[in-house]
Amino acid sequence: MPSTGTPVRLRPEVAEALAWGRPVVALESTLIAHGLPQPENLALARELEEIVREEGAVPATVGVIRGEPLVGLSESEIERLATGGREIAKLSVRDLSPAVARGSDGATTVASTALLASRVGIRVFATGGLGGVHREARDTWDESADLTTLGRIPIGVVCAGVKSILDIGATLERLETLNVTVIGYRTDRFPGFFVSDSGFAVDWRIESPKEAADVIKAQVHDGGVIIANPIAPEVQLDPGWHWRVLDGGLAAVRERGIRGKAITPFLLEYFREQTGGASLQVNMNLVRANARLAAQIATSL
Repeated sequence: MPSTGTPVRLRPEVAEALAWGRPVVALESTLIAHGLPQPENLALARELEEIVREEGAVPATVGVIRGEPLVGLSESEIERLATGGREIAKLSVRDLSPAVARGSDGATTVASTALLASRVGIRVFATGGLGGVHREARDTWDESADLTTLGRIPIGVVCAGVKSILDIGATLERLETLNVTVIGYRTDRFPGFFVSDSGFAVDWRIESPKEAADVIKAQVHDGGVIIANPIAPEVQLDPGWHWRVLDGGLAAVRERGIRGKAITPFLLEYFREQTGGASLQVNMNLVRANARLAAQIATSL
């Protein structure tokens, strides 16, 4: 967000933790408002905050309420975003200023969550999967703002790689160009969200939360550090099944002429329907694991 002086309000618990140098983990709100169905979304939002607390850190769920950017939503504010349905705007970085000006409610994406969290001094952020370069981007130029934002925001992001519905190879190339550090957590393979191995390797590997914290502290440029934490192989979607469902979903996208930001929610819902809800369970499991690891890294910092 431009440095116009728009204030970011901190929940008192978060402000106190930051003032005393205690560990804080940022959590996004798009997952709550748009990524999961009701009532699972609200239950998971509460659970993620509890997981962070169990590991000794303070959770800071980020969002916009009545035009005010908030780092550390209250229980009632989380419920407001979780139950607001279509009234809750999905806010990337470019959308923050209009939402503030209009007094809107909004859920923050990876990009806008990272920006607001970093702006108040939070060093670690947990999410599910990053956005990236969409398939057929050579024609559409469709690329998530997550990438360019992480190219200039000094924050560690724990994620299960990028969503497998994207062009993963092109996404990794863009991350390299943007000087975003990518490291695998106990893996040499880049995870693909629903599956633990996307088919691509990573150049750097770490084995512990402390090693991840050391990388974050050692950053010498204003860019993000992606800690790629793969879903455990025993709870991933069966890889063969996953790729078959994805092929069907991509064919449906082409047949229906779906474009732009409508592609990702369509494909995630397609996965949920075609897998009988199995993909939803994988999604929830990987987010839980990422919140726990992020809290462990934050305490190591």
